[in-house]
Amino acid sequence: MNKVTITGHNENRRQTLRLGWVGLLPFVRKEFRHIFRDGRSMLILLVYPVILIVLFGYAVTTEVKNVRVAVLDSSHDEVTRLACDRISSNSYMTLVASVGDIDQVYSLFRRGKADVAVVFGSNFANDIKHDGLAQVQLLVDGTEPNQAVMRTQYVGSVLSDVGRELAGRGTFGTAPAINPVPRMLYNPQQKSEYNFVPGVIGMILMLICAMMSSIAIVREKENGTMEVLLSSPLSPACIVIAKLVPYFVISAFNIVTILLLARYLLGIPMAGSLPVLLGVTLLYILVALTLGLLISTLVRTQIAAMVLSLLLIIPTVYLSGLAFPLESMPGVLRAISTIVPARWYIDAARKLMIQGVEARFVMQDVWAMVITEAVLLGISLKKFKVRL
Repeated sequence: MNKVTITGHNENRRQTLRLGWVGLLPFVRKEFRHIFRDGRSMLILLVYPVILIVLFGYAVTTEVKNVRVAVLDSSHDEVTRLACDRISSNSYMTLVASVGDIDQVYSLFRRGKADVAVVFGSNFANDIKHDGLAQVQLLVDGTEPNQAVMRTQYVGSVLSDVGRELAGRGTFGTAPAINPVPRMLYNPQQKSEYNFVPGVIGMILMLICAMMSSIAIVREKENGTMEVLLSSPLSPACIVIAKLVPYFVISAFNIVTILLLARYLLGIPMAGSLPVLLGVTLLYILVALTLGLLISTLVRTQIAAMVLSLLLIIPTVYLSGLAFPLESMPGVLRAISTIVPARWYIDAARKLMIQGVEARFVMQDVWAMVITEAVLLGISLKKFKVRL
């Protein structure tokens, strides 16, 4: 009796397993339909890997390209003209300007139009002809120390090649040599903190502000209290502003703490105007909060808002100039980087903190963030649903 019962039980179990495997295919189809209907899942599964491979394999590179070179030629001889020709014909360099005095050189650096300036002295030709050795000064923007060293090596190599070319021609009695003498501007100690701290500030503010503001609004939706707020006499715009103001105030307090730590713990200089830097930073905080508002209109759960906010780290790190030079990227990605708010803030922060420029030299960055804020706010308010 027990043997018959066990045999029947095993048969039922095998039949259940066969039915289970038969039902596997419809269940798999159902899961595929759920994934295909979820745009965020499709974004992470299919688009996200493509973006990463393009960035890491095509755009993100430590190789220096498009070195912008300015020339101050006080000698005006055949050797300096040859050097200018070799610089302009080099595929890694662009001769952006030939200036008449040193003030114009510093103006190019402050406006972010040049990376290296080659300064030929008035006795350059005589030194070449009589001594066979001439020194040329290289003024280099040292805000990004690693890039500055590589740019110096590139330009110095071209100038050394010019000396060897002249030696091969036999124009001068002795074998001429050109000795580049580099001078790092704004960061003579070549400290990497000078480059990374302003960028890290931009990344921290973007992530925290965008994430917290988006979660705060989505939380009201999840808890069902957004309907209560919308039924109040306050307009939707007032509700949104009321949700963002506390985070704006807290972020303003955070930036004061961060700047104090950067100055007195990390030794980052404050060469420019502190009020101007604070004003630019508060504008950037407003842009980040508005971006969080836009995220809150696109998702329904706090987890989705958090994930979408964390995805902002990709453009903030790789397309803002924080870790990799924008000049070395393809033109398409440089154009895409113009819509990344962190690009403009990091550029302005470096100019103000490290270079000590006047406010007028960061107005391009300020206007870019103002336009970004206007666009984000307009889209966010339009997509903000009055009825849930």
